[in-house]
Amino acid sequence: MGDTGRRSSVPRKEPTPMPRIALCTLIVCLLAVAAAVVSFVQGSWLGVVWVLLAGLSSNMTWYYLRRGRAGYAQKR
Repeated sequence: MGDTGRRSSVPRKEPTPMPRIALCTLIVCLLAVAAAVVSFVQGSWLGVVWVLLAGLSSNMTWYYLRRGRAGYAQKR
């Protein structure tokens, strides 16, 4: 009902903020996937390049997310 003023013995886990570069690479990944789909639907083999770019940006997203979380954990 209300705050009793006591602290819980279980530490709260706050979500880590997403680094800005990870967000940018995620957006690039999603746009590359959309471009690959459009390219393949139109019958162009250029979609292969978009798939490769999506894979690269996906790996970059995971890298920067893990690096950001590790940096956040060290600051605490």
